[in-house]
This record gives sequence, C-alpha cells and structure tokens, in this order.
Amino acid sequence: MRGKPVRRRWWWRRRSNPLLRRDDVVEAWIVLVVWVVVAVGGTISGLLTAHAADEVFARQRAERRPVRAVLLSDLSKATSTARPSDEKAVAKVRWTAPDGSARTGRTLVDAGLRPGTRLVVWQDPRGTLVTAPPNTTKAGVEAGVLGALAGLAVTGAVHAVGALARWRLDRRRIDAWGREWDLIGSQWGHRTG
Repeated sequence: MRGKPVRRRWWWRRRSNPLLRRDDVVEAWIVLVVWVVVAVGGTISGLLTAHAADEVFARQRAERRPVRAVLLSDLSKATSTARPSDEKAVAKVRWTAPDGSARTGRTLVDAGLRPGTRLVVWQDPRGTLVTAPPNTTKAGVEAGVLGALAGLAVTGAVHAVGALARWRLDRRRIDAWGREWDLIGSQWGHRTG
C-alpha cells in the first residue's frame, strides 16, 4: 500500500499536528523572535555603546591637559595613623588657565602634603579642573565593560518581555483548559478529591 509522498516542511514549528494550537504557534514565534533580538540586538547595542564610550574617552584624552598647580591647603594635619598615606583628600589648589589667568579651586590630591607643594592637575579647554583622562588600556577596558552591560541590559529587557508574553499565553491556555474541563468533566461521572 503506497501513501502519498512525504513532503518535508522546513519552516520552524509549521508541522501538521492535530494537537497544535494557535497559541503554540504564537509561542514558538515569540521564542524565535526573542532569541534573534537577543543575539542581534544585544550584540549591536553592546558594540555601539563600546564604540561611543571609546570615542568619549578619546575626546577626553585630546581635550584635557595637565597643568602645574600649587597646593594651598595644609593636608599634613588631615593624615592620621588610622588612614594610610596613599589616600586622597580634597584640597584647594592654584593653577594657570589656558587664557593665562590664575585660578583657584578644589581637587583630589594625595593626603599628607604641605602647602606650597607643586603637583599636576588636569584641566579642560575652559580651564576648569577635571579628572585625568583614562589611558588607552583603561579606556578600552571601560568601553568593553560598558558595552557588555548595555548588551546584557537589552538581553534582559527582551527576555522579560518574552517571558511576560509567554506567561500571558500560559494563562490563556489554562483558562481554556478550565472551560473545557467544566464542559466535559461533568460527563465522566464520579470525581475524586
């Protein structure tokens, strides 16, 4: 006895199955879309974030300049035996801005220094005190970490949306099973429990 030739369907979850419900097909597509968006969207967002962070760090290295400053605060009294001498403290310093004017401000310096100590601080093109820009190695690591965190954030958000959609489908299926049980269960006679 010869039957019809079997035709393979290559589409995912598109098999002929009498038990396959519409919700099952929707769930299969949700899972597929979630994984594609996680793989592609997470990768793209991670790469874009890492590239943007790397550009910001490169711009900081290009714009920020070291300048000699003079310590105005006495930090030798601030250092105690309980604090190690390699800690930082906020102190008042004086430096020359790019326009040639003398400026004073507060910045972090090594604790334990005396007034008049010469040190190096960093300023932006306007002469405002800023932190030292990260070197290329540190900037690369920070950009990579930020990119990974962005990719994980997108992955988590997409996964949460997919889990919520699947939960809603499960609730619909459970409600449908309950309605069907109410219709058919009474025909079976004696119930236990």
